[in-house]
Amino acid sequence: MKESDSPPSAPTARRPGRPSGGAQGGGPRAKLLDTALALFARQGIVDTTLGAIAREAGVTPAMVHYYFKTRDQLLDVLIDERFLPLRAALAGVFDAHPDDPVAALTELALRFVRLGDEHPWFPPLWVREVISEGGLLRQRMHERFGHAQQLATLKHIERWQKEGRLNPGLEPSLVFVSLLGLTILPLATSQMWRSDPARRRIGAQEIARHAVAMIAHGVAPVGA
Repeated sequence: MKESDSPPSAPTARRPGRPSGGAQGGGPRAKLLDTALALFARQGIVDTTLGAIAREAGVTPAMVHYYFKTRDQLLDVLIDERFLPLRAALAGVFDAHPDDPVAALTELALRFVRLGDEHPWFPPLWVREVISEGGLLRQRMHERFGHAQQLATLKHIERWQKEGRLNPGLEPSLVFVSLLGLTILPLATSQMWRSDPARRRIGAQEIARHAVAMIAHGVAPVGA
């Protein structure tokens, strides 16, 4: 029996801090990860205990502690198994379009929307724990990955501006935040306005179309 399927009656000792269980897959371990993500997105990491995750998943606290000794260990596993694939899915956009900033930024916006649509926990969790000041996930990811990717993005934007390929009035450090605002924020708050007659039919496709139009043309009429 594999560890990722069901815990044995007497689990073997593990190195402290080492993530328990196998890679992402089915079974109780994956269910616990899914439950943790949903709770983190809904109420924040700090306010979510391992006991709360056990109750939400309908398992005993001992089951959670078998796979994840601490919440910090659980967070490390989530970063490795759930956030790294998303990070990889967003990588390489600027390198793929080195001389076309509109194409690069448009593709990045589309990827944000696609990931948010495929992983409903991603938008609200990103807003709560990464964009917001003091978010625990933001701190952990900065500790793990540093600022290299952010600095590389800024260099691309600054180069495009110097070459006359991108609006010089843009603030480079706000471009990424602006893309998040156009894509992740509407996805994160979509449940709040489902009852609004003017917006309840807006979905991922409409959000993507709006974001791309704002990036490519701004608010001026096309051709102006």
